[in-house]
Amino acid sequence: MTAHIENTHEFEFSLADGGHLFVRDWPLADHANARDGVVIMHGLGEHCGRYAHVARFFNALGFVVRTYDHRGHGQSSGARGSLPDGEALLRDARALINDFSDQLHAPPLLFGHSMGGLFAARFATAGLAPLRGLILSSPALAVRLSTSEAFLLKLATALFPSVGVSNGLKPRYLTHDAEVVAAYRNDSLVHTRVSARLVNSMQAAMQYAHDHAPQLQLPVLLQVAEDDHLVDPMGSRQFAARLPETSSKAIFYAGFYHEIYNELDATRVFDDLRTWLDEQGLMPVLSNATLTSLRS
Repeated sequence: MTAHIENTHEFEFSLADGGHLFVRDWPLADHANARDGVVIMHGLGEHCGRYAHVARFFNALGFVVRTYDHRGHGQSSGARGSLPDGEALLRDARALINDFSDQLHAPPLLFGHSMGGLFAARFATAGLAPLRGLILSSPALAVRLSTSEAFLLKLATALFPSVGVSNGLKPRYLTHDAEVVAAYRNDSLVHTRVSARLVNSMQAAMQYAHDHAPQLQLPVLLQVAEDDHLVDPMGSRQFAARLPETSSKAIFYAGFYHEIYNELDATRVFDDLRTWLDEQGLMPVLSNATLTSLRS
């Protein structure tokens, strides 16, 4: 279990099937009147604690932030990298987002990275809950499977769909920042498991997101690593090409590895996000109390 992060609220969110999700909320000093929120969905094998710097960035802009560990990840319940069924991650996200929206009395933005970006896209294209906008960081909208990997997936689906096996992820391709890679390798909450059921759920989510992209009536920002060795950036190009042009923007970062928000030149990525929020009129109107807190 990771140490508590100062100025956050951590709790277990109970699920209808008896499981629980670990949630870490990032309130503002004037949180009683805050209406602008962001929900962050992390990637495969990791946990929400790796997004503290992203949550702080949104906090500094005046957003209340909710981060959480997917089931089978981090401090949430469930076998590592596995699911009870293919819709579980979407049900979990809907329950958490609706709960967060009720607290804010307004729909939040949804931010997702990698696998989290894929399911965020699937969630938004299906309209599973009201959202103000969608931000995707190197989303897993396409993955490269060899012929042998596709055969093994089919075999695992038939024989042991819920059993976690090695996800084959190579940490050295996460980012060019060696310190981040070392921290990832030594993180006790990071795991290397993935089940056939989760992979099949991801593939179904890819197909659905691509098929329904033209109907997505939300501001969408895609920020994509061009030199991505973990997911195929072509999936983001194809998804972006199907989005309504008036409400979407795609930025591709040449030479960046998968975790663009952890890259050596991540300042560019944060700046592009801030600019897009401003262009879309999504920046919070901060109260005097919040402004005083941020300046202190």
